[in-house]
Amino acid sequence: MSRHLPPALHRHLSALRMLLVFTAVTGLGYPLAVTGVAQLAFPHRADGSLIEDRGAPVGSRLIGQSFTTTSAQPDPRWFQPRPSAADGGRGAGPYDPLYSNASNLGPNNPDLLKSIDERRTAIAAFDRVPPHKIPADALTASGSGLDPHVSPAYARAQATRVARARGLAPGRVRALIARHVQGPDLGFIGQERVNVVELNRDLRGLS
Repeated sequence: MSRHLPPALHRHLSALRMLLVFTAVTGLGYPLAVTGVAQLAFPHRADGSLIEDRGAPVGSRLIGQSFTTTSAQPDPRWFQPRPSAADGGRGAGPYDPLYSNASNLGPNNPDLLKSIDERRTAIAAFDRVPPHKIPADALTASGSGLDPHVSPAYARAQATRVARARGLAPGRVRALIARHVQGPDLGFIGQERVNVVELNRDLRGLS
């Protein structure tokens, strides 16, 4: 019957059939296949790399969190993450996964230099460490704004403050940090790092 249709209409029907076929393949079949393989091969990662504490999810290994008091100030009882520029201004605060973003400020931008100086002063007073010993990752946000990791140096710089706030021996806190130091991926990609969300989860148990 289609052979008796006008050529223009015949072409439109052919295009419609191709649209429906590729919609089914790429819009339904492919996503379902990828989801199924991911659930079978990497179920934990496919479900968001969730971190659980006492059987309840408390975060993700992939996304940083703020650890603050009820007045939105850094809580001395917890290890603090690096700064985050991922704040959409909708009340979610930093590390908003819907607003992954960097500051986009260049190294000579006066606003960036000012924020680094302000953070250095605040962290030095908060952690009671000399300003020149504060690592760079404590002063600058990551490219995504969601990075849950800090350098081992920044984690160790916070150990005395966390131990004091929790009434713990500093050695126990430093030992906990040492257990959470992750090496470079494949042994040579990237640097050593500490996941602050996981570290604070286990810090609760240490206390």
